[in-house]
Amino acid sequence: MKSEDKKKLIAAYKERDVIGGVYVIKNNATGKLLLESTLELAGSKNRFEFSQKTGSAVSFKLQKDWNTYGKDAFTFEVLEELKKGESQTAEEFGADIKLLKEIWQEKLIDQSQY
Repeated sequence: MKSEDKKKLIAAYKERDVIGGVYVIKNNATGKLLLESTLELAGSKNRFEFSQKTGSAVSFKLQKDWNTYGKDAFTFEVLEELKKGESQTAEEFGADIKLLKEIWQEKLIDQSQY
């Protein structure tokens, strides 16, 4: 690949929209939820889908139920998305995502969680 092409790819990567947020991995057999947050929702969803294809649990917290109920018992559900602001630093965006997760933790306090 040419140096100029690499520079264009890097520039496009840096200019992309960064979408973070809060999601749950739900055990549909038991109703239990694993609440997580991420700075990159697409990457977390891809990891979950890869785990389902390979049969390996996406999180150690889920391993026992993953083995008991199987990979098809679990679903990935986005609860809320947050777009990183143009002038926002990575640290500021991370703090916003952390706060968003805490809000969802409060909303889901009565539901069974891992």
